[in-house]
Amino acid sequence: MALDTLSQFVEAIEAAGELVRIKQPVRAHLELCEISDRVMKMPGGGPALLFEHVLLKDGTRSAYPVGINLFGSMTRMAMSLGVETLDDHGDRITRLLDLKVPEGIMGKLSMLPRLMEVAKFPPRMTSARPACQDVVWRGDEVDLDKLPIMQCWPEDGGPYITLPMVITRDPKRGIRNVGMYRIQQLGRNTLAMHWQRHKVGAAHWREMAERGEKMPVVIAIGADPASMYSASAPLPPTVDEFIFAGFLRSKPVTLAKAITCDLEVPADADFVLEGYIDPAESLVTEGPFGDHTGFYSLADLYPLVHVTAITMRHDPIFPATIVGRPPMEDFYLGHATERIFLPLLKLTIPEIVDYHMPAEGIFHNLVFVSIKKEYPGQAYKVMNALWGQGLMSLAKVLVVVDDWVDVRNAQEAWWVALNNIDPERDTRFTMGPMDVLDHSSRAFTYGSKMGMDATKKLPEEGFTRDWPPVIVMDDVTKASVDAMWPSLGIVPG
Repeated sequence: MALDTLSQFVEAIEAAGELVRIKQPVRAHLELCEISDRVMKMPGGGPALLFEHVLLKDGTRSAYPVGINLFGSMTRMAMSLGVETLDDHGDRITRLLDLKVPEGIMGKLSMLPRLMEVAKFPPRMTSARPACQDVVWRGDEVDLDKLPIMQCWPEDGGPYITLPMVITRDPKRGIRNVGMYRIQQLGRNTLAMHWQRHKVGAAHWREMAERGEKMPVVIAIGADPASMYSASAPLPPTVDEFIFAGFLRSKPVTLAKAITCDLEVPADADFVLEGYIDPAESLVTEGPFGDHTGFYSLADLYPLVHVTAITMRHDPIFPATIVGRPPMEDFYLGHATERIFLPLLKLTIPEIVDYHMPAEGIFHNLVFVSIKKEYPGQAYKVMNALWGQGLMSLAKVLVVVDDWVDVRNAQEAWWVALNNIDPERDTRFTMGPMDVLDHSSRAFTYGSKMGMDATKKLPEEGFTRDWPPVIVMDDVTKASVDAMWPSLGIVPG
């Protein structure tokens, strides 16, 4: 069943025994982060946390609790998207992509349920007063200091909103975009929007700036969990994140008109910050910020957002996350993307069997890929194809292995790769775009990449020696030991 609100998600997490309510006073300045970081480093990601007594920077108690690490386990990530395992959504996408028209009228009719499912995805507008506007602050009432916006790390430039849904519209085509970007609080009604140059929101801003027009911006904080996740998903610019969220929920997202700008917002959002960016104004300093790389990203210039209204539900929850040295909550959000988008990757690179971005690689630094190898040079073909796939173009190191390797097990993947490579023969380097946050690249957003062919080598690839088999016990012996195992008195693990 689809979860419609953040509160419903928190209730489901608590019912599953994965929520810890923290009732003692905790400061939004650094203490929230330190507690959350220790929890996220626990095996399996640790429990979700609901801080019920958050102290603001003036020492007063926040009127709103803060939820952190809500998506920070495999169980909770799957729960947020209404599935038993994250691969379930990948299977749904695989079935939808299998659109070969079958023979006969009955075969054609069998496709209707899939096509009707797609038709259910677009969001629906409500004309009634939405829950996200139960409380409205406008004009002088707008005061970001009343929200439990936390400063995560000691050298951060200030407090940050860390789990937002930033809503903008393409001024040319009218296509909506929902992105997740860090946002620094500068004052009672001003923010600095960290729009990296590769992000869709940044493209919308550049277009509006060229026109000399003020750009409306809406920041939703807390909503149905599928929409919150979708803001982080690397969708093409032409795909509306709320349509994607509707697909994940198997139920449309309900939207409502914002109060002070011409944009739509999730009707069930916990908080909505409405505002605008004026291209006539100078950029402002944003950062430093303790980032998901585990290092501080340096201060730079970004657009200034003026907040014209803050609206909220009755009894809202303020969701947040932290990033830093892995593993962190963002690993589980990234893992969902990995599982959900595998079928789309296979659509253009069909020899791919699986891929995995381990936590230590912070998404773009290391990608393991397994392929069904059928001809010489195929591993390099896959590398080049991956580097041409959207944000996969930022991948710093690609390691390609054979189909039998479990790439989700980093120990197994490295064991095979390090056994199979001749470093000089099997390593390729190329130049290309790099992540904005990569401090090691030789130039800003530009540097080198490495691909490793760790597949079994073929004679055509210049390998003339015998390739050794992998050590595996025979099935008869394994079955015999399976039968006697319970009587051996050996404790598993």
